[in-house]
Amino acid sequence: MSLSRRSFLQSTVAAAGLAIGGGAKAAPSEIRLDFATYNPLSLVLREKSLVEKALAADGVGVRWVQTLGSNKALEFLNAGSIDIGSTAGAAALIGRINGNPIKTVGVFSRPEWTALVCRADTPFRSPADLKGKSVAVTRGTDPHIFLVRALDSAGLTEKDVRLVLLQHPDGKTALIRGDVDAWAGLDPMMAQAEIQNGAKLFYRKPEANTWGVLNAREAFAAQNPDLVKRVLAIYEEARQWALANPAELQAIIAKETKLPGPIVARQLERTDHSNKGITGATRQTVLEAGLALQKAGVIKSDVEVKAATEALIDTRFAAS
Repeated sequence: MSLSRRSFLQSTVAAAGLAIGGGAKAAPSEIRLDFATYNPLSLVLREKSLVEKALAADGVGVRWVQTLGSNKALEFLNAGSIDIGSTAGAAALIGRINGNPIKTVGVFSRPEWTALVCRADTPFRSPADLKGKSVAVTRGTDPHIFLVRALDSAGLTEKDVRLVLLQHPDGKTALIRGDVDAWAGLDPMMAQAEIQNGAKLFYRKPEANTWGVLNAREAFAAQNPDLVKRVLAIYEEARQWALANPAELQAIIAKETKLPGPIVARQLERTDHSNKGITGATRQTVLEAGLALQKAGVIKSDVEVKAATEALIDTRFAAS
């Protein structure tokens, strides 16, 4: 089948709203997945070739694409460069509201992976101290969303600070170098800044960190529901392995990130892998973040945030 014909058929199927289990086509020859240092389970899957082994008998290959943040994962999903990608829950919601045709189909962690960070010699104590200051941030990610909500809690908006838009690793470098006053951090780079550079997490709010979620392109999920289910089942296998083998998990992350063990250990202290899949708490966290972002003006006032959340989250693919 030619690429153009395949694309046409995919669009037709998606538009028809193909139901799960009804008329699904044969599995594609390849599935494209992302891996990210903020998603430890993706590193386990890739290191141990769990997906490749599970799908080999069906002739389905695996292509791995690295994402540096939720913004990149959403960009790749929207462009059709990956089929399933990992993001923060609130970032996925904003993507869906902005027209990115994705479905949140699973979770990979419940983390505290972001906080507001400054250098050790900076006397920041709360978000209010950021007024008029420069803040490095990666737009469209959970750290960005966390920053917006933190500023709102202090009666501030993005207009009250000077945003410096950088990818997460560059944001950490800019903070340590003194190019910015603060950084909306992300692990494991945030843990690295703490341990190696003495950086200070001056504002933390674990419950405002939205869950790490797995998103599938809507058209891909509609055409390949069984394949999406199998990937989630493999993620569940990796989750159980990670809980049973914490030292090996730490070693895999250290190998990928080239970071020392204590830094990876700090990241894992803030990463909860005890949740099997999407729960009511997952939905509530995403909804609350959406409502907070609407209050802050990031999401337009005419958007039905609850309806958008329900349209985003799809539990029909969950591993049994």
